[in-house]
Amino acid sequence: MMNNYRYLLFDLDGTVTDSEEGILNSVRYCLAYYKINPPDDKLLKKFIGPPLVQSLKDHYAFDSEKATRAVKVYREYFRKKGMYENKLYPGIASLLKSLQEKGKINILATAKPTYYAKKILRNFKIATYFREIIGSNLDGSRMEKKDIIRHILDRYPEIPVEKFIMIGDRMHDIEGALHHKMDSVWVRYGYGDDEEMQPYSPTYIAESVKDLEKLLL
Repeated sequence: MMNNYRYLLFDLDGTVTDSEEGILNSVRYCLAYYKINPPDDKLLKKFIGPPLVQSLKDHYAFDSEKATRAVKVYREYFRKKGMYENKLYPGIASLLKSLQEKGKINILATAKPTYYAKKILRNFKIATYFREIIGSNLDGSRMEKKDIIRHILDRYPEIPVEKFIMIGDRMHDIEGALHHKMDSVWVRYGYGDDEEMQPYSPTYIAESVKDLEKLLL
């Protein structure tokens, strides 16, 4: 039963916020620096969610050193404009508030650096709905979703994993949950698609924020 879950781990991009515009513009800025013509939006959207270093390696064969440098270029645009070219999914703020009022523990679990995640949530005035905001580090460590989830579980050693659930839109969210034998919700309103999710088995599927509300409340 969904009522068994008290610790709700929310992904950020594609789950809480519709961040497509800002991320795609930041990626375009980064690729232009390297004189790479940006691909169509379908490929660019694959950059939303996974660690940027990994996406640059996967899609443009950047080596680790070049990808790390490229992240700094990406952040030049992102910290000035990209993080604010963003919007909340309708209904998500009221859902987070209602969950908190019912005694649920909302925790942000994102591959985005914690520094930026905090600024984004504060900008939207929803940071207070989360007990913790956990992301990657600016130095590039703790980028994988399974490592972020591990870090969160380590902060609550007395709580059994059955009390946690991961809520996200990409394969990395579901894969990270499976790695820790944690249940999950795939939100189909985000950026993942059926083809990407085919090898995985999320515990639940939410087609919309309204569906997510029905599952969690």
